[in-house]
Amino acid sequence: MKTEHKQSPMLKKSLRALAVIIGGFITAYGLEAVLIPNSVSDGGVTGLSIVGFELTGVPLGLLIAILNIPFIFLGYKQIGKSFAIYSVIGIVSLAAGTSVLHHISPIIKGDTLLVTVVGGIIIGFGMGLALRNGGALDGIDMLAVLLSRKLPFGTSDLILFLNTFVFIVVSTVFGLQGAIMSAIAYYIASKVIHIVEEGLSGAKTFKIISKHPEELVETIRDRLGRSATYNLVQGAYSHEQFKEITCVINRLEESKMKEIIYEIDSSAFVMVYDVAEVKGGNFKKHDIH
Repeated sequence: MKTEHKQSPMLKKSLRALAVIIGGFITAYGLEAVLIPNSVSDGGVTGLSIVGFELTGVPLGLLIAILNIPFIFLGYKQIGKSFAIYSVIGIVSLAAGTSVLHHISPIIKGDTLLVTVVGGIIIGFGMGLALRNGGALDGIDMLAVLLSRKLPFGTSDLILFLNTFVFIVVSTVFGLQGAIMSAIAYYIASKVIHIVEEGLSGAKTFKIISKHPEELVETIRDRLGRSATYNLVQGAYSHEQFKEITCVINRLEESKMKEIIYEIDSSAFVMVYDVAEVKGGNFKKHDIH
């Protein structure tokens, strides 16, 4: 029994590492088979590595590995040992992938729109797969996290700000058109990363304050098959107490939920949150009669 307990976490870690490696090679394929042959770069440290490769001829994989070293140390200090280890695995896989796939024939040539879309999707999927399994393929996000603690700006704002400088550098090698295409590909990749990390289904949390909480909960259970919870809240001005309803649904049920709320209490106060992941508890549908 003890052996089983030891093997299970090890198997889980091995599968995560394998997923990070696959993510690194997918990203390398997107770079070598789509973006680089069409004079399009990526953002972050990878983008700077591509510029360095074009200017000096130093192998891209070597530049990716070297330039990411300080960011791996930063990730170890700020996020933890496990994240740093998986990031090392991912970055080494990306570096090795660009070396192995360097002479691969491009799958798209010349069509600027197709290059940015397909390239962005491929590298976004690879980077998202790595991030979903606990590793990172690029260090600029770690730098943004650190700076956000020192400066009065959010992490996403700093990532955008730092990448602005990256694409200015890219423009010196690939020209203004190449920099613009690189920025578009990077934007598409960031959206794909978000989808891969959170999944297509996703979930929404509804918090509702209504004059008819019991009727609303009954209707949600009957029509959606979802359960809900109550929290007692008090108005800061009126000091009146209310039952706040909390209910987690999937994205496909959102419009139906809004329809139910409007039908029961059109003046209800509603807050909706995106949920990245739902585990445990009783997040399952009941039969709808």
